[in-house]
Amino acid sequence: MTPAALDAAWLRAHPLPTLDSDSDKNSRGRVLVVGGAEFVPGALRLTGEAALRAGAGKLQMATVRSAAMSLGVLVPEAAMIALPAQGDGEIAAGAARLLTSQLERCDALVLGPGMNISAHTDEFVAAILAAAGPEVSIILDAAALTSGRELRSLIAAHDGHVILTPHHGEMAILTGLSAEAIAQDPAAIALRVASDFRAIVILKGDRSVIAGPDGACLLHEGGCVGLATGGSGDVLAGIVGGLAARGSEPMRAAAWGSWVHGKAGRTLAQTVGSIGFLARELLPLIPRLLEDPDCD
Repeated sequence: MTPAALDAAWLRAHPLPTLDSDSDKNSRGRVLVVGGAEFVPGALRLTGEAALRAGAGKLQMATVRSAAMSLGVLVPEAAMIALPAQGDGEIAAGAARLLTSQLERCDALVLGPGMNISAHTDEFVAAILAAAGPEVSIILDAAALTSGRELRSLIAAHDGHVILTPHHGEMAILTGLSAEAIAQDPAAIALRVASDFRAIVILKGDRSVIAGPDGACLLHEGGCVGLATGGSGDVLAGIVGGLAARGSEPMRAAAWGSWVHGKAGRTLAQTVGSIGFLARELLPLIPRLLEDPDCD
């Protein structure tokens, strides 16, 4: 099938939920961001701030104990949860049990930024998926989404409330296909994975595909080379998580998040340079772009 264009016209036809003027922070939704490691202690700053910039009302971040204090100072708007680490500096697999109460109270969970691929990560992700309620929107990013290769039934049990955010290399791990094969027909691969996992898929690239388990498929051609930089995907995951927490259904949150991320990158390409802008420079642009998709 030919994907529909994800552009400003699509966004106007599929608006975000409106917020009442008397909305408080609880009604704007709670986001829990889980990830990071001693090697990349700042990754969650990008994801967490992006969720707040996208309009979420409350933010909690859970990371390894050695990074939690400094991250909490860096993002004073967030509540911090310190988790035990393994010898390699990654979150310990058994730490999932410490997040049970937070999972019960969050509206959106972003899992994976700053984590590395390992058997321990697979165990941790499986435990979190099993503990999360069916109404929580779950964004699986980075190492957490590649853990999904062995967790298809757990992901499918959430029936469309999981959003996977792979680039082509991560999709290759998830599917067992080569990155070259994925590049030949990304829409077909994204649709197949969305159907198999009963999930939303954002297959990232200069032309991104957003696919749903019901066969819906969008093509976003608004990326730029400057977005191919460290931390850019962490920002995208946070935007999507923030929109989901505000009440956007998963496909709409994925589409709006992808568009805003791309538009912010194009804006910086014009004002800073085609490459060399930083992922954290995307963050201040998010609120205005969500309010006015046509703004320049």
